[in-house]
Amino acid sequence: MHLGHLDVVDQAIDIFGDVVVAVMHNPSKPSGLFDPDERVALAVESFGARTGVRVEAFGALAVDAAQSVGAEIIVKGLRNGGDFEIEQQMAHNNIALTGVRTVFVPCRADLSHISSRFVREIASAGRSVEHLVPPPVAAALAGRFGGR
Repeated sequence: MHLGHLDVVDQAIDIFGDVVVAVMHNPSKPSGLFDPDERVALAVESFGARTGVRVEAFGALAVDAAQSVGAEIIVKGLRNGGDFEIEQQMAHNNIALTGVRTVFVPCRADLSHISSRFVREIASAGRSVEHLVPPPVAAALAGRFGGR
């Protein structure tokens, strides 16, 4: 989870009031740097005292997660046109499959350069990512990779 994700969730809370953050994982694939339970704990800690947000792990499609919590809308953040191209295809599939709609929100301009891939690359090189992620995630990444 990086600062762009927090920004999108904050916007979704402003628009919808209550938000379920879906920590997705595919049980047939490696879960990445942190297992799903660790990712949920990091997200919960990162959101801190925000009201209107709940974090849950899901192992299916995002649209299935939305349906399982009774959501009619999935909120996705966009950094650029490339994000839009990919997300629009998913949105069309989701509504055709289930009727669940997607709302796109642009991330803040000062956060548009952040991506999970770059965060991982910087952290794996032992460099600080405190300017890109919330403090709990920065500490977890430093613990995993070491850091300067």
